[in-house]
Amino acid sequence: MITRVWHGWTTPENAPVYENPLLTEIFEGIRSRKIAGFLGISLCKRDAGAEIEFMTIMWFESIAAVRQFAGEDYERAVVPPKAQAVLAHYDQRSTHYQTPVPPPFAG
Repeated sequence: MITRVWHGWTTPENAPVYENPLLTEIFEGIRSRKIAGFLGISLCKRDAGAEIEFMTIMWFESIAAVRQFAGEDYERAVVPPKAQAVLAHYDQRSTHYQTPVPPPFAG
């Protein structure tokens, strides 16, 4: 299993403007692609003082499945224009981890 992690930061005012489309459109768009080997996605956020930090965590069965999602340069961040417009800054590359102990939902 592979875990894909990405971070983005926005202002407190823009946090709901970023979060709402993620939860109502973007995540559903990812699920609707029915990528073979895509296992799920989660959103985390925290107050980082002057900014709100968001972290997405995605789970895939393999790097091949990650490539189906992100393309051949699979470490490149996939950030829709709607999200880019309200983020102050974000990771240009996602980090990938082998996941020897999968989350409970995956077992």
